[in-house]
Amino acid sequence: MDNPESSSSTRLNQDPPTSWCHPAHRVHRFLALILMCFLCFGSYFCYDTPGALADNFKGDSHLNTSQFALLYSIYSWPNVILCFIGGYLIDRYFGVRLGTIIYMTIVFIGAVVFAFGVYINQFWLMILGRFIFGIGGESLQVAVNNYVVLWFNGKELNMVFGLQLSFSRFGSTVNFWVMEPIYKWVATYYSGYEKLGVTLFIASLTCLGSLICGLILGWMDHRAEKMLNRQEAQAKDEPFRLIDIFNFKPVYWLVCVICVAYYLAIFPFIALGKMFFERKFDFMPQDANTVNSMVYLLSAALSPFFGILIDKTGRNVTWVILSIVTTIGSHFLLAFTFINPYVGVMSLGISYSLLASGLWPLIAMIVPENQLGTAYGISQAVQNMGLATVLILAGIIVDKYGYLMLEMFFLGCLFISLIAGVVIYIVDSANNGILNLSPSVREAYLNKSANRAEETANLLDHVDSSDQEEVDSRLTNQQSSQLSNQNAGIESSGDFPRDPAQAHSDRIRSRYISQLLPSTIPDRS
Repeated sequence: MDNPESSSSTRLNQDPPTSWCHPAHRVHRFLALILMCFLCFGSYFCYDTPGALADNFKGDSHLNTSQFALLYSIYSWPNVILCFIGGYLIDRYFGVRLGTIIYMTIVFIGAVVFAFGVYINQFWLMILGRFIFGIGGESLQVAVNNYVVLWFNGKELNMVFGLQLSFSRFGSTVNFWVMEPIYKWVATYYSGYEKLGVTLFIASLTCLGSLICGLILGWMDHRAEKMLNRQEAQAKDEPFRLIDIFNFKPVYWLVCVICVAYYLAIFPFIALGKMFFERKFDFMPQDANTVNSMVYLLSAALSPFFGILIDKTGRNVTWVILSIVTTIGSHFLLAFTFINPYVGVMSLGISYSLLASGLWPLIAMIVPENQLGTAYGISQAVQNMGLATVLILAGIIVDKYGYLMLEMFFLGCLFISLIAGVVIYIVDSANNGILNLSPSVREAYLNKSANRAEETANLLDHVDSSDQEEVDSRLTNQQSSQLSNQNAGIESSGDFPRDPAQAHSDRIRSRYISQLLPSTIPDRS
């Protein structure tokens, strides 16, 4: 007799919901997506406040380029370890709801401490605030990635990843637009480094708004878990063990190489981009901010469309390789020509949004769902390890050798990411992988694999009664034969029937092989 709970769960998942309040309804899921998008809005907004106010940090707080770069670098250092641990804690202990709230709270506290350090002009307190901010920032992104996969796993995944990224990056774009005007407005009431601190206090309010979104989304997800019986399905998954990371496929680690090498040519460039455009192209501060923000603006505008494009066409690896090649061309334009920088920056923004829409969903295709938090955490951790080192190095390169050598360094990083992308393509193709297939072919391949696994399980777990009776009969005959041979003093074992357990195993193996081989064998005569 069927379990009524499982039957009702099946009907719940199959019947289309009529009310938008139902978690499976499209409108309800769209509202959840909006909240997911704004979860990272505040952290991305505050992350680039130093970049938008670079001249003011140097003028009001008297920081040199190396000290300024340290404000970005110190954000990444804690995430070399804590980002991986944050993902593991989500998988093993916190869960995605509690983890999101904890990490968002840490982000808000870090933003406030950083603003206070600027307000009293204490560099060590600025560093502490950015350090705290970094503890929660990347772990928060891991939690949001888990939310996305939990609510939208399937054909919508690339589009949703792109949309979520676009809103997050829109936070950085808005930051470059509004921070300079806010600073000028605050300057009418404050002077010196205090006006810079008050400006950053205002910016930290965006993190408070993201925290409120996290609380609302947590309530919605708790409700959806109960109504969709999602907790029962998750309980059947094997719990994740830390040692399982050694079983991650080599392709996953190649994806991590791209996460490090490619983003080294994006984030440090944007962090120091305002001064680059001012020095090479003689832009005014606000104009430099505008062109620098184009990378994030185009990412915000195009990521959803690129996500839909990749959802329709598949072939994620091909798109990733194409975006890396285009990024290399963009940096060549910025480094070696005096063509209007908007051309190079716009090409860079298009390439960046295309790569992000194609790269991050690859992890969900490679790693089992119960290990996603840790997998995303590791990728963020190694990315931050690279950023933490390179941001300090970038400041030193600019102070000693100038921006041309920095661009050469960025191009070297991009060529490393290109090699990794090509290797992923070769390895995946050689092993009949699914990473570069079209959606229809990928779905057919996965369904075929699932059906074959189910057939194997049925053959091994469900033996019909006639087979069992045959096994029992052979066992009885063997025991009788053994008894008679013992009485007769016969010790030769070559005449005994085969072991019944072995015979049973051979019969199941033969049946399984018959399922895989053609039903008819051609006549060889």
